[in-house]
Amino acid sequence: MKIFGKNPVLERIKSNPKSVRHIYVQAGHPEHSYIALKSKKYGIPVTVVDQRRMLKLSRDMHTQGLLMEVEDFGYQDFDECLETAEADGVTFLFIDGLTDPQNLGAIIRSVACLGGFVLVLPTHDSVHVTDAVMRVACGGENYVQVCKVNNLNGAIQKAKDKGFWIVGSVVKGGEDLRKVKLPFPLGIVVGSEDKGIREVVQQRLDVKVTIPMAQQRMSLNAAHATSMICYETTKQKSLQGRAAGRKVASERPLAEGDLPE
Repeated sequence: MKIFGKNPVLERIKSNPKSVRHIYVQAGHPEHSYIALKSKKYGIPVTVVDQRRMLKLSRDMHTQGLLMEVEDFGYQDFDECLETAEADGVTFLFIDGLTDPQNLGAIIRSVACLGGFVLVLPTHDSVHVTDAVMRVACGGENYVQVCKVNNLNGAIQKAKDKGFWIVGSVVKGGEDLRKVKLPFPLGIVVGSEDKGIREVVQQRLDVKVTIPMAQQRMSLNAAHATSMICYETTKQKSLQGRAAGRKVASERPLAEGDLPE
């Protein structure tokens, strides 16, 4: 696989240098000294090329003068993630029928910033983590676990059997995202922009949520909608965690050192 662009390349060197096989730097690039220093530390070969050679290597993609060959993206085992998910406090994000690499890359970037999410993609009729996805993710793929499953509906049911609540994003008819109290542990299902969540998957949902729109003729793309739902999830998870902590503290018997003077 190839990673290109300043931010994705530099982030991969920082976060996962062992996955890097080769780096190509366009002559005169301002990051050349830094890349040479880091690459020497990890034994990564670096080749300086002219602009024509860079364009040929990248197939005319805009590389910002940096291109990196890396190992294929490593997917995680869903069952293994499920075993530790509740203890780790993670939220599953099930992606149903998304085919646009730009949207998937933006989603990965968002949940990497938020933290605490595991993405689950179906093997068929779905975009996967490609060079184009990683370009948009801007290094976020280094911080997000992504699972690939043969049967998304079956994976959702496995999560339900483990006690996860399943919330789905729908364009109309769901509970107002601003007002709903999300249940945890949680799995979120988002669909494609044109078809939404498939009917067979909607049957697994415990709650449907809708993002209210001031302009009914307007709509959010899949990445923007997912980012908003994941942000709300992160906020509510934090608030509910604090509330639970205060409850435990209030129920704890006073120790001698707690008594007022």
